[in-house]
Amino acid sequence: MFSLHSKAFLEANIADFIIPSEKVAHVQRANTLEHALLVLTKSGYSSIPVLDPQFRLQGLISSSMITDSILGLEQIEFDQLDKKKVEEVMDTGFPTISLQTQFKKALKLLIDHPFLCVVDDEGLFEGIMTRRVILKQLNQNLHSAE
Repeated sequence: MFSLHSKAFLEANIADFIIPSEKVAHVQRANTLEHALLVLTKSGYSSIPVLDPQFRLQGLISSSMITDSILGLEQIEFDQLDKKKVEEVMDTGFPTISLQTQFKKALKLLIDHPFLCVVDDEGLFEGIMTRRVILKQLNQNLHSAE
C-alpha cells in the first residue's frame, strides 16, 4: 500500500483502476437514438461510449444529447428517435487516456469528467476509468494512513 504523499500513489499504473471493455455498456455509431436511449436507461448511466464495428472508440452519447436532438419548437419529437442515428448527435470532443497514462494526469482529467475512456494506440476501446474508482482508492488510502 502507498500513502497519499508518496510518489507511488500519483505514479500508479492505471491498468489496476479500469473497468474492462467487456463490462462497459456501449452503442455503435449506426444504432438509432431509440436504441441508445434504451441502453442508457437500462444501464443507469448518463453517458456511454460509442464504438465502431471494430470496437474503436468513436464518441460518447448521453441522454441529454438525445433529448436535445429531438426537441422541436413546440414539442418533443419522439418519432425522431428511430430515424436519427447515434453518429449524428454523439460528442467527439472528449479526453481519452491509454494504459500508459500516468495516474496523476488521469486524476486531473477526472475532475471534469465522470469517466475517461481508455484506448490503445490504434484507438481500440480498452475500458473506462471512473471517478468513483479513484475516490474509492483515495478513501481506502486515507483510512489506511490513519
